[in-house]
Amino acid sequence: MTTVAVVRKGGQVAIAADSLVTFGDTRLAHGYEVNDKVFRVGESWFGMAGTTAHFPVLRKALGSLPPDELRLNSRDAVFEAFLKLHPKLKEQFFLNTKEEESDPYESSQFTVLIANACGIFGVYSYREVFEFDRFWAIGSGRSFALGAMFGGFDKAKNARDVAELGVRAGCEFDKNSAGPIKIHTLKLKG
Repeated sequence: MTTVAVVRKGGQVAIAADSLVTFGDTRLAHGYEVNDKVFRVGESWFGMAGTTAHFPVLRKALGSLPPDELRLNSRDAVFEAFLKLHPKLKEQFFLNTKEEESDPYESSQFTVLIANACGIFGVYSYREVFEFDRFWAIGSGRSFALGAMFGGFDKAKNARDVAELGVRAGCEFDKNSAGPIKIHTLKLKG
């Protein structure tokens, strides 16, 4: 699993993630596998939780969208982009959209955090989009990250420090998260 955190504070946005890859009972620590859980497409940074199969697929699929379809400057724009992305995931990358028989919509099967100059967003499997005012985290270490970021948000100088604090807590207490921590920051518009 993983710990990925996004933070908005003091005119800055930050996204951070651990570096551990796990599958089954196997751990691939840093140095055994080059794994960036945070990647850039256009003007946005993306962090994911879920199967490692999603990483190359989402990078390639997002990169194939024309720039006018990859405007991620608002909650609605993020929703539109991921709505357009879903058929590509099914047709070109063979996404299995089925989770439960009672599901209200087809699933995209992943959870994504986005950081860009317009803010911080989360996208969940049914293309639910959230815009966060302060911070959020995903992955198996999210509870630890959220607690640490809540406790340190007011004392921290900037978004980078809060994001690092969150992922560091995930690495400390979640068995499926480990360093090194990778962090990217951007200046917030307006």
